Amino acid sequence: MARPQKRFTQLIEEIDRTPWGPAEQALVADAVALAVELGDERLEYEARMRQTASANMNGATDVMLNSFAWCLARHDADPQRFPADLEYGGADLMWQFKWMASSLRSSPAFSVEQIAAVLDDMEAHYRTAGLGLSGVLTARFEDAWDAGRIDEAEALRVQLEATPRDDHSHCDACGRSQVAGFFAETDRDAEAIRLIEEMLEGGFSCGEEPEHALSRVLVPYLRAGRLDEAKSAHLRSYRLAKDNPDNLRIVANNIVFSALTGNEARALAQVERHISWLAHDGLNVDAHFAALAAFAFALDRVAATGHGDTPVRGADAPALTPFFGDHDGTWGAAELAAAAWASAERIGADFDRRDGTEGHSRALARTRALATEHYDVPIRSDAFAAAPDATIPADADAWFDRVMDLAQFGAEHETLQALPHALAVENSSKLAQLMSMRLGILIALDRADEAAELLPARIDALRAAGLDAQADLEQRLGLATFGLNTPDAAAALEDELATAAALPAWSRGDLAISRASLHMHAEEPGAALDMAEIAARAFAEADDTRLSNTTTLIAIAAVLQRNDIEAASALLDRFLAQDDLSIGHRAQALQTRARVRGGSEAFVEGAADADEASRLLAGLGATKALAAAHLLAGALWEDAGDPEKAVTRYRVTSRLVAQEGGDQAGADFRLARAMLAAGDAEVAAELFGQVLESEEQAEVHPASRAMTASLLARALGASGEFGQAVGAFGYAAQLFGEAEEHADQAVALTERAKILARFEENDEAIESLETAAEIVRKAPDAVGALADVLHNLGQAYGTRQDDRAFALFDEVAALAQEHEAGWLLADVTDSRGRALAQFGRTDEAVAAALTAADGFASIGDAGSAGGSELFAARLLAGDERAADAVPIYRSALEHATEHPPLRQVSALELGDVLEALGRHVEAAEVRALIES
Repeated sequence: MARPQKRFTQLIEEIDRTPWGPAEQALVADAVALAVELGDERLEYEARMRQTASANMNGATDVMLNSFAWCLARHDADPQRFPADLEYGGADLMWQFKWMASSLRSSPAFSVEQIAAVLDDMEAHYRTAGLGLSGVLTARFEDAWDAGRIDEAEALRVQLEATPRDDHSHCDACGRSQVAGFFAETDRDAEAIRLIEEMLEGGFSCGEEPEHALSRVLVPYLRAGRLDEAKSAHLRSYRLAKDNPDNLRIVANNIVFSALTGNEARALAQVERHISWLAHDGLNVDAHFAALAAFAFALDRVAATGHGDTPVRGADAPALTPFFGDHDGTWGAAELAAAAWASAERIGADFDRRDGTEGHSRALARTRALATEHYDVPIRSDAFAAAPDATIPADADAWFDRVMDLAQFGAEHETLQALPHALAVENSSKLAQLMSMRLGILIALDRADEAAELLPARIDALRAAGLDAQADLEQRLGLATFGLNTPDAAAALEDELATAAALPAWSRGDLAISRASLHMHAEEPGAALDMAEIAARAFAEADDTRLSNTTTLIAIAAVLQRNDIEAASALLDRFLAQDDLSIGHRAQALQTRARVRGGSEAFVEGAADADEASRLLAGLGATKALAAAHLLAGALWEDAGDPEKAVTRYRVTSRLVAQEGGDQAGADFRLARAMLAAGDAEVAAELFGQVLESEEQAEVHPASRAMTASLLARALGASGEFGQAVGAFGYAAQLFGEAEEHADQAVALTERAKILARFEENDEAIESLETAAEIVRKAPDAVGALADVLHNLGQAYGTRQDDRAFALFDEVAALAQEHEAGWLLADVTDSRGRALAQFGRTDEAVAAALTAADGFASIGDAGSAGGSELFAARLLAGDERAADAVPIYRSALEHATEHPPLRQVSALELGDVLEALGRHVEAAEVRALIES
């Protein structure tokens, strides 16, 4: 018996240190089950008290109600054995009472009488326990407000404000958030904003705060014209709320914001991401009402932008049928908006009948009234998949041309989609070509059995076109001329080529180009080029421009495989100068040249080629191929140092991948990285968070997740979310450790330490750096990481007057000298000078700082040189050697010419020093520099 009880204690301890979420819920369930198994109601009480809180935070209303009722019954029967407060740091039983009335109110299945009975019971328990009534008044205020009894709610708010706070009052965060929401709903926007800003300035937070509070003032911020604050509040609120289904109301507020501010594509993506949450908590119907209204409003805005037919992914899930009704196929945005409005109206009517008010109908009317408002607050996380510029071909012959272009580019997916439309062509030669395209794609997709079944029809089509020699050839070779890559196929092609002189020119070319392709697969570029030359002569003789150009592209690929970039570039330039290229061939050549130029670091030119290829592919309606083309363009613009252009391309890639399928996490990772580089850190943090979540679910390699977590941490830091950044860097370090990527692990720990030190958490910062230093030595070849970690640890020791700093500086300096890293040598010398100053060794500190300045100046970094000199001058001035400081200040001024802040500070301090020396004219001259 002792062993299970010990396990129970371990479970309780683990629950109390585990954040809310699925893992914590599972632990709580295990603890309850174990207590029941043990037959110990006291232990079960401990577990169920935690279960009530867990269910409240995770949106399991039915579990919460049952667990609370069990605990309350035990407490009422024996308050000594089952005390209201278990003193473990969580909500006590009387505090949990506040959640009950709110939970009953959230479903119209519970009557007004039941809700009133809970409120009365709560008040009776509070009075019996001798508690203050602030918590009871809060619950009654919430009840009146949610029921639409606004005058009663206002009177209760005023009474609550006059009631002394006590241990069961809402916390500073929740109290302000709740009243701010009431103010916003009753057209007191300025008061709502004031309360939330008080909360933020005070640093108050709680379980769902500040995310709920921020979501409540999004529209008030917009109406006040404070668009930047609104955007920042939205991004923070959504980022904090988006992973917990119990935050459905918060997410709903944020979706409305996206739709109101011209970010309809973002609103659609958010609807798709969260629509499944409707089925999460069957009793939280009021949240369903708010979400459905938000979804409907957002989807109306999507339709108004011309995207009403856009599919809404996830809306056709069987679990959502109770909300939207039966539906055949995928829901479009416009029709789903209508269904969502209808569902919201139905639920609202149920609430209003229960409450005897029009509270929910008024809430729905307020949401509908937002249709007259619009604010321009661009957020670049999402984009609609651009509708292809292609016109729909008018007939089978036009479809034939489309299929040819798609196939010549290599868009296998789109070619197979378009093929059926072209099969009605009356020209038997065209029909034979179409069948050839299909066979080649099936082979490329490893669907050889399907291809074999279609081959007889291809041969029949050839005979119908009068191409008996080709038909006989394919009869003999089977699928060899369609790319089948087997030893038998290669041997058969060789045999036919040996006796091909009597064949028509086109058939000779077909044999040669087929053999060239197999040589390419075998990485035999020389042999492939020989075959391509034979094919080119044969197709020229046959006057077949299309296949002549296809042959040229194969030859270019062979030259690239041989790594002759210069020759390949020349061939591509000549090829693209031709005026007889099909759209498909031109797009393929442009994409190839884009890659070649990227490999040669001609990134801008390569990006321009990729953009033009994207334009051509859009004209063909090649959606999957278009996603890849935009991805390439984005990568090249990113490499070119133009993240803004990269963001534009990656956004389209992300939406196309979402629409057509593919590596969504990969596309969003690139988009987030470009956004971070472009300075859009808040949106980047949101996207990195989504990518990391996706990678966690897919259980991708720890190193990949670590990289995402590391960039998430950087984005959070750049967004001012330093606490979360510390956590993300810590998680990245953990993942890098699992992957045995020691250098990256050490760097992540170092970045974590930098943030900790910034907020004077110096002990924890040094501990993190010491761990990093130990780890980085496991990767001695990672010189940059080694130097960075040791340098930072040395600086931290120096600040603490710990003489271990100097050995670390020596080691970093030795690395810098060994690897001829002049800037690093100057930088670590500067750090040595600052550490020496901490020890009061002024002369040595000044000498080190001046040596560092010389080092910076020798490599052209005048700003850093001036910074080191300014430090040296300050040391001398502070050591009552003002005259010695003057020439160093003057040197700092000279180095600061292109650095206005450094120039102003240097001039100001030098002026003061000169004034103190009685050199008033010189002081005035120097101070004049500040004004200029």
